[in-house]
Amino acid sequence: MIKLEQVIDKLEKFKKDDIEYNLKNAYIKSLKDEDFKALTSKLNLPSNELMKYTSKLNKTVEQLKKCKTCKNLVTCKNEIPGFIYYPEELNGKLIFSYIACKHKRKMLKNTEYLKNVSAFDIPEEIKEAKMKNIFLDDKRRIEVIKFLKDFILNYDKNTKQKGLYLHGSFGGGKTYLVAAAFNELAKKDVDSVIVYFPELLRKLKASFNKEEGSFDELFDKIKKTSLLLLDDIGAENTTSWGRDEILGPILQYRMQQHLATFFTSNLSLEDLEIHYSITKESIDKVKSRRIIERIKELTTEIKMVTENKRK
Repeated sequence: MIKLEQVIDKLEKFKKDDIEYNLKNAYIKSLKDEDFKALTSKLNLPSNELMKYTSKLNKTVEQLKKCKTCKNLVTCKNEIPGFIYYPEELNGKLIFSYIACKHKRKMLKNTEYLKNVSAFDIPEEIKEAKMKNIFLDDKRRIEVIKFLKDFILNYDKNTKQKGLYLHGSFGGGKTYLVAAAFNELAKKDVDSVIVYFPELLRKLKASFNKEEGSFDELFDKIKKTSLLLLDDIGAENTTSWGRDEILGPILQYRMQQHLATFFTSNLSLEDLEIHYSITKESIDKVKSRRIIERIKELTTEIKMVTENKRK
């Protein structure tokens, strides 16, 4: 009499044999595809091991076929644009992961310099600003563009070099121009920070009583970066804390260390002095004058009144 255990063992064997048969059959069928065959020939594993991964290998082949006719990242049809699901042999097994395609690798190489630029609360188009994309059709921008080109050409970390206090009409592209110069210098491994000044004050105030070290870390990064842009200075509400405990020490440190500093604003330095002299608590012309004198020491002032590019 056949025991139940023997029946179960035989069923399990049939099941195992059936699975192996299906795996082998699917693998042999896939080998008829030249791309599949080419892929498996590159993998240093025997057929009985490779057939366990037939469906995953077919996924790779499918994506590689799409890559053959792909012209750029915009037209990429893969599951994750710019990446291929690709196998790698590790300890006799296949490990699949997503690797960058040639278009993605080129893009990463071309934008590698951006790792040198830290931007806080700045729009994406500003982060990716390029000198070659600057509009030259408005003569009112020429003085600024010339200043920035000379700055890029002559920049030396070890030499005292004035930045720019750029003020003028709203939406004239002031921030874009400076960011483009920073990105150009980032290609030469120069670190920089671009920060929207009103939001910086809010973040610093919010971090002051929270996680230990978060305030000091952000504050030091802004003080010590090789290039700094304080964007839209004067747009914030004036407080003695923001003026005397944040802006003042930043300017003082950068002045002493000869670190190039840039500002954009809708206010002239004369108007900015009035802005910083008045707080809810008091009027203090002396402290405001001290801020302006530091800015003057750090920068060349240029006024740029041009058409609103944001329309």
